[in-house]
Amino acid sequence: MGAGCSTIDGQLGEHDRCRPRLPRSVKQRRERRQKKKYTKPRKERKRRHVLQALNAEAQTGELLSRIPGRICINGSTSSACAFTQQGKKGVNQDALLVWEQFASRRDTLLCAVFDGHGPYGHLVSRRVRDMLPSKLVTAWKAHMRGELDNMDNGYASKDSEDESLEEDEEGYDTEEYAGNWPEHIGQTKQANPGLGKRIEDEQRRRQGHLVMRAWKECLMKTFRSMDRDLRVQPTIDCFCSGTTAILLVQQGSELIIGNVGDSRAVLATFDEGTTALDCGTSKISEVGHLRAIQLSVDLKPNLPKEQARIRRCKGRVFAASDEPDVPRVWLPYDSAPGLAMARAFGDFCLKDYGLISVPDITYWTLSPDDQFVILATDGIWDVMSNTEAVEVVASAPSRVTAARLLVEGAAKLWKQKYPTSRADDCAATKMKSMAWVMKRTRMMIS
Repeated sequence: MGAGCSTIDGQLGEHDRCRPRLPRSVKQRRERRQKKKYTKPRKERKRRHVLQALNAEAQTGELLSRIPGRICINGSTSSACAFTQQGKKGVNQDALLVWEQFASRRDTLLCAVFDGHGPYGHLVSRRVRDMLPSKLVTAWKAHMRGELDNMDNGYASKDSEDESLEEDEEGYDTEEYAGNWPEHIGQTKQANPGLGKRIEDEQRRRQGHLVMRAWKECLMKTFRSMDRDLRVQPTIDCFCSGTTAILLVQQGSELIIGNVGDSRAVLATFDEGTTALDCGTSKISEVGHLRAIQLSVDLKPNLPKEQARIRRCKGRVFAASDEPDVPRVWLPYDSAPGLAMARAFGDFCLKDYGLISVPDITYWTLSPDDQFVILATDGIWDVMSNTEAVEVVASAPSRVTAARLLVEGAAKLWKQKYPTSRADDCAATKMKSMAWVMKRTRMMIS
């Protein structure tokens, strides 16, 4: 048994019979060497890529944790307190963030909560928590330089769906407030102090409108960019996992809220002196001397506008038989995934069927009567009304403990109202005022 090797003259020698078979040419040897070098298993290459990405994310997280005035765990700062508690569903998928002096501005504060869902929802919510504010800072600084239109990192054109959904808010025409004030304004202030005060108030109002318009443009671009990054990043499977997000920016006396999902912002204010810029959907109820004003809309699939969009994209909206009060989004020909909100980051299995990540934008101008704001995930609002949440926060012995009392109160109500159900995750953060009009105002995120 053996293999023969041919020689030039066609004869075999004794030495040739013992020689192993060799490639016919140097070229073949090189080809085999190159093939062996570049045909490593795909899983190994993917594993190395993922490890590199995870290492980069860890370094980013470490750098973010060093920023003064930024908290993303239970605790408090000079402007806020935060608290989150795991429910009975396993890992805590909620995330929160408070960032003082946001965008390097002493008068600006950012607060946000994120509610993950799906197998990797906890990873999605934390990634959005870490990346979304940084993207917003970049967008804001680009806007200040007049470069916002070129900021989109290679995405030169918008999606047609995004264009149709980014509707301008009424009453905020930038050109309307772009004119210069007459030169005799200073003389008028001296001659008529009362009229001068009205002019100053009008100047502040117009400036506030311009600021909010700028933040809206930045939020729209930032949310779109964040969702695109989730689609292409290699470390988290976002096909059936995602997160909600409600983000609030306070600059001076102006608030702007960007909401994706079913989390909620609620303002507590005294009966007199409140001013709303966009309160067409606000829900107001009295709580003794305080009123609870809902600043955002819970973007559930059964809202007429949301349901119409989902059905137009061939998605389905209905409640399962075991949860008749919970409308969900379903694929056209499959009983999955059953998402309980109409907008979210991630969840790319539904992005072609009506699910979007375009934020719903609302505004509010703070007054001295405004006391605090609550941002909360649905783990709070499923068992508490706006009125009850305001009562709990108002009765807290200190600002530092208010967030914890709200979360613990919601956990107790879960056990009472749904004894056989697993309690949802809850998170809370509370902030006090930074501007002169908010000296008595505190903010809380749950």
